[in-house]
Amino acid sequence: MLMTGLLAALLAALLAGCAHRPAPPMPPVIEVSTWGGTPPVAAAMQRIQRITLHHQGERWEAGKDVEAYLRRLQQWSRLSKRWADIPYHYVIAPDGRIYAARPLALAGDTNTDYQPQGHALVMVLGNFEEVQPNERQLQAVVDLMAGLAGQHGLGADAIASHRDFSSQTVCPGRHLYAYIENGWIQREVAKRLAAP
Repeated sequence: MLMTGLLAALLAALLAGCAHRPAPPMPPVIEVSTWGGTPPVAAAMQRIQRITLHHQGERWEAGKDVEAYLRRLQQWSRLSKRWADIPYHYVIAPDGRIYAARPLALAGDTNTDYQPQGHALVMVLGNFEEVQPNERQLQAVVDLMAGLAGQHGLGADAIASHRDFSSQTVCPGRHLYAYIENGWIQREVAKRLAAP
């Protein structure tokens, strides 16, 4: 009886310690105003319940200006698509830098048949049907997703990719999707979440 009480007390203490574990910090993010973007007018509000990986789906030429690309993407998204903003919340460049895009409080947009309400959308520049993601991009994906998971009280099981929600796409491309499919990204995020 005494042993059972001690075990119960120990378990309660461990769970209390887990509940107060600090979340992994968000990595540095280049703000919209820094890359020359403007805030959106309006879009549906959301509470983050999932973190979803995307790719650009286009070949990224070395030396291309990321900030100029983001300004063009914002303009195209608003004028041609009539969306509130860039459809993604974060964009990861080939050098691993992370750029803020659409405000996280606003639900994203998509050309496919899934509903991104409640998803934090992370897009990596490049076409990963054709090329492999580099180490800096993969590290940035893990850093960002761990920060988002911690910030929103999510576990690594909340991480998936665009193609997991829609049969109309191969996004984020087979070479990047492999890291979701084999669980590497989720395991790396889980390690960050469990770290003291």
